[in-house]
Amino acid sequence: MAITTVKSGETWAAGDLYESYVGRWSRAVAQAFLPWLDVPASSRWLDVGCGTGALTETILAHSHPAAVVGVDLSPDFIAYARAHVASPLATFQVGNAQILALQGPRFDAAVSALVLNFLPEPGLAVRAMAGRVHPGGRVAAYVWDYRGQMELMRYFWDAAIALDPAAGVLDEGLRFPLCQPGPLQALFADAGLVDVDVRALDVPTVFRDFDDYWSPFLAGNFPAPAYAMSLGGEARLALRERLRSTLPTAADGSIALVARAWAVRGTVHSTAT
Repeated sequence: MAITTVKSGETWAAGDLYESYVGRWSRAVAQAFLPWLDVPASSRWLDVGCGTGALTETILAHSHPAAVVGVDLSPDFIAYARAHVASPLATFQVGNAQILALQGPRFDAAVSALVLNFLPEPGLAVRAMAGRVHPGGRVAAYVWDYRGQMELMRYFWDAAIALDPAAGVLDEGLRFPLCQPGPLQALFADAGLVDVDVRALDVPTVFRDFDDYWSPFLAGNFPAPAYAMSLGGEARLALRERLRSTLPTAADGSIALVARAWAVRGTVHSTAT
């Protein structure tokens, strides 16, 4: 996941905190995403909004690329990616997803993980990605299914809103209507891409125990944790206990949830210039 714009009060540049929150699950989604794209080996990839480098690292491990260029607006995320993705095939640079002022030849594929819904004009980003890919190349992205089966967040917001209806304005499921199949399909088609397809990518998210689930919400970064830490002690305790009572907890204390992402792909038209 990566962010190229940030709403006031939201902090997205803490790489270690992101990894413990949803970064570990975004890596699993990336592994399901790449086979679906079927990009040939020795291709040049552009990772837009590369964040901590989770998708770039997965491309390096599974897709045998010639090179991967990661771009993100956050210098902190870029620094984290450079420090944690050790490959001469990967380079990272600070840049805006909606402009992509990159030098050099076009890419064979441009991808974006968990970013598009945070951009003020996601259509600009998709068109910019398509403009950096040669005709016949792939443009693809995925976003969390906040409204449905991104369950670690869905359980949190359902519990929060049950206790505090005003929390609904912060719920990503309501804030990001783009994160559904129809809007994603339209976004890519409107950018001039052809053979646009959308599919669900489901990965298991198994927590060792309730503390493994709850602790990332105490970091204070990102929308849901920021809301949790904005509460007074009694209100936060009430939220914690409501979650404890509603999460599907096994006899051994583990909590097995599902993280669903909606993935979309399209092809740059062969007559593109």
